[in-house]
Amino acid sequence: MKKHWIAAAFVACLLLTGCGAAEHTEDETTGSAVQANTEQPVSKEIFAMDTYMTITAYGENGQKAVDAAQQEIERLDALLSTGSADSEISALNASGTAQLSSDSAELVSCALEINESTGGAFDITVYPLMQAWGFTDESYRVPSDSELTTLMETIGSDQLDWDADNRTLTLGDGQAIDLGGIAKGYTSGRIMELFDECGVESGMVSLGGNVHVHGAKPDGSKWRIGIQDPENSEDIAGVLEVTDCAVITSGGYERYFEQDGTTYHHIIDPSTGKPADNGLTSVTIVSADGTLADGLSTALFVMGVDQATEYWRQHADEFDAVMITEDGTIFVTEGIADVFSSDRTFETIARK
Repeated sequence: MKKHWIAAAFVACLLLTGCGAAEHTEDETTGSAVQANTEQPVSKEIFAMDTYMTITAYGENGQKAVDAAQQEIERLDALLSTGSADSEISALNASGTAQLSSDSAELVSCALEINESTGGAFDITVYPLMQAWGFTDESYRVPSDSELTTLMETIGSDQLDWDADNRTLTLGDGQAIDLGGIAKGYTSGRIMELFDECGVESGMVSLGGNVHVHGAKPDGSKWRIGIQDPENSEDIAGVLEVTDCAVITSGGYERYFEQDGTTYHHIIDPSTGKPADNGLTSVTIVSADGTLADGLSTALFVMGVDQATEYWRQHADEFDAVMITEDGTIFVTEGIADVFSSDRTFETIARK
């Protein structure tokens, strides 16, 4: 069983619609008066990276920016997809070694940095485990303990031989990698760069559960991004008001299956080979760096609240987070507590 992508995308985009349209005299989301705006958005929806994506840009160069963003998404998807035998990453996995393109090389470097920083909570070598659990092709199954024990011998970025100067990556015995855990964040960051190059001052992209906003809304107000309630796909747990940043969520509700009354989700703990089980149902990262936000949304989910809190305190200048636990408690880091709102009470994590 798998929840459809549209739930997360709808919640993320719900609070973005209607802003800046000339005919509106009132912001339908906040109820506050706004000035009339003649700028109309250019928007396009495409399917890539195994999800539906929406690209929106305002201004006279909006169409140019959206078209360029679509081309970039399609280029990166063809380059990075493990689902395509023709991709650079599939070729690497098949041969065991390759000289990578600049994009793949940057992603590998970022992935290894996040892996080291998080003590291995984020690891691109978990791909064989994802295959074993059936999350790569929806052929879901629970691997035996002996199978997991064998596979775990191949897990660990410390087994990779990475020559950054020559952009050459060599895999260890039995290893395969997947850059999907940071590919969407990297892609959204590239789109923000393209918006800058095209002179777009206001825009956004939603890549499934990944949202990245450029500037403020055309009326000058902040974008309002909804965080999905992990227990109810039609509800939101809270709203963030932001500009110029990525808001990226990882949750056990995104991809999962049930067997013999037990639910297994797709966020694998590299230290156990099994779905992470640390009491969290959702982690949202807010950062100017989309690649970092993407990787950390997975890593903090694997860590659990206590370890994630300590990690944030050591890196509070790089990102902020919203974490939701199995009992429904919402934790919000101090840096975004003043721009987060919810119908529920939430606990603020202080820097100390």
